[in-house]
Amino acid sequence: MPAGYKDDPGLSGKVAIIAGGGAAGDGIGNGRAAALLLASSGTKVLVVDRELALAQRTVDMITAEGGTAAAHAADLTDEKQCKTTVEAAVDRYGRLDFLDNNIGISSRGTVVAEPQATWQRMMQVNVEAMFLTSKHAIPAMIKTAGRGAIVNISSISALRPRGLTIYTTTKAAIIGLTRAMAVDHGKDGIRVNCICPGPVYTPMVYARGMSDKARDNRRRASTLAIEGTGWDIGNAVRFLMSDHARYITGHTLVVDGGTTLQAPERESESE
Repeated sequence: MPAGYKDDPGLSGKVAIIAGGGAAGDGIGNGRAAALLLASSGTKVLVVDRELALAQRTVDMITAEGGTAAAHAADLTDEKQCKTTVEAAVDRYGRLDFLDNNIGISSRGTVVAEPQATWQRMMQVNVEAMFLTSKHAIPAMIKTAGRGAIVNISSISALRPRGLTIYTTTKAAIIGLTRAMAVDHGKDGIRVNCICPGPVYTPMVYARGMSDKARDNRRRASTLAIEGTGWDIGNAVRFLMSDHARYITGHTLVVDGGTTLQAPERESESE
């Protein structure tokens, strides 16, 4: 082990913004899982969602376990609200160390079938919101903490296109954005990484409706034949933000149980 090594992941006392940290009811989405896991490691968390009530439920779950968190409502496609979100974290907790860019929407169809308005909205929500939030978070990290870590949530659809053309394009753009940001801001002590989740079972997925057969098909798509959950993505976020990942930047971490190795054809029901 390196001299002076201790098993301290460097999360306690730090401050994180979780963009897209709400979820319906008590469900565990990717953002909520990341918020809960970081808070359990001593990170102070600003949970951000368009709907304050969803963010507040995540906060309530954190504080019930003794963690520190606050809810913040914002539409992160609006640059002014991105700026005020970062300011809210710094004003409340005095610093900013981490950003989990976890918002996104989906669509299905080819370039021939999809209207221009869908393309524009998907790019705005899935890519531009990450650009804008990072634009304001990075200077705050440098000023208040002298370093930082950002995790951008992409999708295995970026690596395995199959029927979600605009969604695939936006998620591929996130990988490119991640790598460019890692190069641009490494000199500032900012690590930037990306996660490509597989077909995890989250409130966003099952809210659209899913049969038992479709759910089982998703499970069997994994080489491990197990179902992924928001906890799997949250644990990956926590790792990439921790000091255990101090030498990792510009990386795309696929968290899919091996689904991209043997994925079947898309079912007509929701993936």
